[in-house]
Amino acid sequence: MKKKLIIGLSILAVLLTGAITFAVNAENVNFASKKHVPSDYKIGIPYSEAVSQDKPILALFYVDWCGYCLRFMPKFKIVSTIYKNKYNVVMLNVDDPANQKLVKDVALSGFPTLYVIDPKYNNRFLLNNAIYMDLAKLRVELDRYLSIRKRLDASESCAK
Repeated sequence: MKKKLIIGLSILAVLLTGAITFAVNAENVNFASKKHVPSDYKIGIPYSEAVSQDKPILALFYVDWCGYCLRFMPKFKIVSTIYKNKYNVVMLNVDDPANQKLVKDVALSGFPTLYVIDPKYNNRFLLNNAIYMDLAKLRVELDRYLSIRKRLDASESCAK
């Protein structure tokens, strides 16, 4: 009876050790591939490059310590892929001293903050943060601005 008990406990110990080792290894793989802060996402182009082009800019203002910013990043990545030919997509870390002039120029009341900035028409507007997590609503607003810009471009060419 003792032999059966010892064999049974030995088998259970081996199985538990294997399961724990598998779980730890799986977590390490997941941990290595998981993005931990918004800066881990390398989306878009630098602001200095975007502002010199003719397209409107979709600017995300974020901070790395913000949980909402991190949760928004997968959606922002999707949006950037959808609109990469229509908007210059930019990520601006508010804590980066290089961005301080622009950060002071726009009104930030929380994070993340999305602005459409259009250097061609010296225009910018704040996208309501209530729509960030709803991709369909966000797309409606981005498409609406493109429609307005198209009309501005048409009226500008008629005036010439």
